[in-house]
Amino acid sequence: MPFIPHGKHLIAAEWIAGEARFRSQPSSGTPHDFFVGTTAHVDAACAAAEEAFWTYGYSKRTGRAIFLNAIADEIEARAEAITQIGCEETGLPAARLEGERGRTVGQLRLFASHIVKGDYLDHRLDAALPDRKPLPRPEIQLMQRPIGPVAVFGASNFPLAFSTAGGDTAAALAAGCPVIVKGHSANPGTGEIMAEAIRAAIERTGMPKGVFSMIQGGNRQMAQALVQHPLIKAVGFTGSLAAGRALFNLCAARPEPIPFFGELGSVNPMFLLPHAFAARAEAIAQGWAASLTQGAGQFCTNPGIVVLANGPDADRFVAAAKTALEKTGPQVMLTDGIAEAYRYGKARFSRHQAVRPIVETHSEGRSASPNLYETNAATYLQDHALSSEVFGPLGLIVRVDLPAEMVDIARKLEGQLTATLHLDEADTKLAQRLMPVLEHKAGRVLANGFPTGVEVCDTMVHGGPYPASTNFGATSVGTMSIRRFLRPVSYQNIPAELLPEQMPG
Repeated sequence: MPFIPHGKHLIAAEWIAGEARFRSQPSSGTPHDFFVGTTAHVDAACAAAEEAFWTYGYSKRTGRAIFLNAIADEIEARAEAITQIGCEETGLPAARLEGERGRTVGQLRLFASHIVKGDYLDHRLDAALPDRKPLPRPEIQLMQRPIGPVAVFGASNFPLAFSTAGGDTAAALAAGCPVIVKGHSANPGTGEIMAEAIRAAIERTGMPKGVFSMIQGGNRQMAQALVQHPLIKAVGFTGSLAAGRALFNLCAARPEPIPFFGELGSVNPMFLLPHAFAARAEAIAQGWAASLTQGAGQFCTNPGIVVLANGPDADRFVAAAKTALEKTGPQVMLTDGIAEAYRYGKARFSRHQAVRPIVETHSEGRSASPNLYETNAATYLQDHALSSEVFGPLGLIVRVDLPAEMVDIARKLEGQLTATLHLDEADTKLAQRLMPVLEHKAGRVLANGFPTGVEVCDTMVHGGPYPASTNFGATSVGTMSIRRFLRPVSYQNIPAELLPEQMPG
């Protein structure tokens, strides 16, 4: 049976209706009506989350691990329905959504096993030194503790892995923090079925009902009420720079400012060093074209800019990239608004007198075709707009005449999620000049690869200096993401009976 959404909000394990409605805009299939979230819904969800925190925040991590695994089980039990509604709403192919569902489930299970080990608590002990002169030292222990209810904003480009039950939600729940999700209006049905899976896991494991809520849709007033609610202690967000910066400012303007963990945008530059692309210009170009157009270019790690040395090898690279991109047909974008923004971004390049079109296409409606442009180092360094992200399959090649220009471009970069070097052994000296700059600018540095595809593991950093993210010391992917929703507490001479039950040893 196909999944037919009822359109309600989930607040403290109860499906709640409202008054106003909005209608979904799927790429295919039947539109559905959803209730619009209000500030009253926000108040109810926050009150339930606060009440749940006094139980859930002090629960044993083994119990939370069982809960995370139960969520994964319930998602898998709804696999076909999730793919069906996800494909209808987003236009993404079934294989992509099935892979994303596997990543979401794997992430939940990874976090479950990670918190059971207890290393993330960073437990430290300084034993008492009663005989120390001139003053004795008390016993002091330190451990990371959950911060309280967390607001999570669903994403449009990853309706599973970065939305309702995605990375921010999984990390907060693993840390011991209740979660309130603001569902994204681009995929409300997908959000509803994922919330249904979490609700089933709450009932199955006996978790407090307020540990998770999801509020659909809503206007700016509702979003503002959520991030500024006094019971919310942090916000997780994946989306555009403009929307993220607005929410960041709201968090900072609160009477009690709170952290805003926003993953906002990146052009993910690739630097092709001379010996590497002399040896394999065509192969790198084909790999880049595939990465650039994957998912219609709607990845936050989409490699939008290539920097390479001018000359015949650059001509070979451009020709190969052009051939590969011309074989890529139109792809459906996630929303009408994203498709419109892509056309607007493309216009910035097509109208630029110092930018030459290599592949220039016309896109209509909700579809997008790839575009490719090239310019020189001087133009790129002088025009900041050329370094701004275009969300979609658009690439820019920047030709440099001297290695020093490549270093200059690296130094002028804003914060990035990723930066990539394509190099051979003979390129080591130039790579050594670039490497300190790139690690200063990006959260993840790659060699001889393509940045689309973010591994969920202990060592992943998916973040970077602003504007890639709003907190350069954090990651939204991998087990270290749990640390965003914890804070250190010291316990001085506290009797064992009063210490948290999770205290190792």
